[in-house]
Amino acid sequence: MRRGVANADTLDELLSSEHGLRTSALALGAGLVRGAGGHCPCAGAVPRHLERELVERIRAGLDPLGEAFCRLRTPAERRPHGAVYTPPAIVRAMGEWAERTGRPDRVVDPGTGSARFLLDAARRFARAELIGFETDRLAALVACANLAAVGAAARARVIVRDYCRARLRHIPGRTLFIGNPPYVRHHELPAAAKEWLAVSAARCGLSASRLASLYVHFFLATWLKAQPGDYGAFITAAEWLDVNYGSLVRRLLLSGLGGGSLTVIDPAAEPFPGTAATAAISTFGIGARPAVMRVSRVPALEHLGRLGCGKAVRRERLQAERRWSRLTGVRHRAPAGYVELGELCRVHRGQVTGCNRIWITDGPCCGLPDVVLFRAVTRAREVIRAGGEIADGCALRRVIDLPADLDRFAADERRRIDAFLRRAREAGAHETYVARARKVWWSLGLRAPAAILATYMARRPPAFAVNTAGVRHLNVAHGLYPREPLDRETQRLLVAYLNACVPRADGRTYAGGLTKFEPREMERIMVPPPSRLAGVVTGPAMGDGKAA
Repeated sequence: MRRGVANADTLDELLSSEHGLRTSALALGAGLVRGAGGHCPCAGAVPRHLERELVERIRAGLDPLGEAFCRLRTPAERRPHGAVYTPPAIVRAMGEWAERTGRPDRVVDPGTGSARFLLDAARRFARAELIGFETDRLAALVACANLAAVGAAARARVIVRDYCRARLRHIPGRTLFIGNPPYVRHHELPAAAKEWLAVSAARCGLSASRLASLYVHFFLATWLKAQPGDYGAFITAAEWLDVNYGSLVRRLLLSGLGGGSLTVIDPAAEPFPGTAATAAISTFGIGARPAVMRVSRVPALEHLGRLGCGKAVRRERLQAERRWSRLTGVRHRAPAGYVELGELCRVHRGQVTGCNRIWITDGPCCGLPDVVLFRAVTRAREVIRAGGEIADGCALRRVIDLPADLDRFAADERRRIDAFLRRAREAGAHETYVARARKVWWSLGLRAPAAILATYMARRPPAFAVNTAGVRHLNVAHGLYPREPLDRETQRLLVAYLNACVPRADGRTYAGGLTKFEPREMERIMVPPPSRLAGVVTGPAMGDGKAA
């Protein structure tokens, strides 16, 4: 039976409910902090020994309240706020960089959470004003309690407001912007937030994609709020290094935001445990235009070391490169004589149906003639499980692909097709975005069978399979079409090489740990020429290319 807050014997009992968490925060002095804490009435008593234990843990650098918050709020509940709390090793590395770089008069954390960055700053910068922004009221109350527990209440303020829209007064001194801006995908953002990004960027002569994740908004908002001489460090998802919407961040770092260094943490290191997320730490100095930016990639958190000490990459190189992830690690040179895969094969993504439940069928009972039913790869795992070759397509589902001209069919076939199209219309298949973009809504236009099929988005390198069965593919896979004929044995050797030797680093990594290979990126994979494939695949050096 759960005890009441006042009768709790352990911290686990005390922090087993949001009521207990809120009561504990107030007992620690959250109400002494301006902003979120100053408007909360007392919610009850906390046993003195537990209050002392909480204070001791917080002053020792632990975060019992923040951890309780993450237990009480499920990932789904925290997702709209982008609440993923930063591991201490990352907070410490960023704080050490900030301390080496300057002595701020004010520290601003744009996505405060439980105030881990502000707590670190409170210990390093004894006179700095501490300001945090947070949209979740309970998280803000936790932040206030933590700041009060370390004796920083008098110089702290936690504001429950959207950082991008909030005003930040100018001060005569220097401001440090530091933190982990929330990660919220564009489809979970309100239209007003996307409008703010587009309009605010346009006013500055910049372009911004409405597909940008929320942390991109925070980079722009920081630049708009900062003054020359301010500086900062943000840890965010690393996908902005490569994706189109990340161009705004890249441009800001090369202009007014003043990018100084970039440290990418390998997804295998799990920088945010349990999320398989990517991570990149960016440091910047407002108004600076350094000739080089220091870039590096670390395999684990214990290798973070001193931020800002990577290899020097000149501004001109950064300006010319569209995929910055290429610059953050050691590039493995292909052996002499290797060629790009694109010299051997064109790579095309499969067709989009726009409504899979209509256009994909499992059984023979859809009533349509066989001539419009095509066995196809409709799930990426069908390529992964093929073991390098799809020899038989009988177990695959079929895709309905009608020609644009339906008059070619005999009367009985046409009646069956018309009946299917009526059902498809009733289901709204003709109104999807993809259907409206076709010349005729019912004709998918499947590509011819590709010689080789490949996955392109997973938490692993792409999987390749020779398409012996001649099946079609949807947009879950890429098709490789030889520019010049390749016999079946050469195709098998090529697939064996690709399955063994394509590194994830050749693709682009998204938050969540997904690695994606666009068709042109897959075409840039270096492979032995056909004349050397047999020797490479069967040779002892085959393992040297493994970089998964």
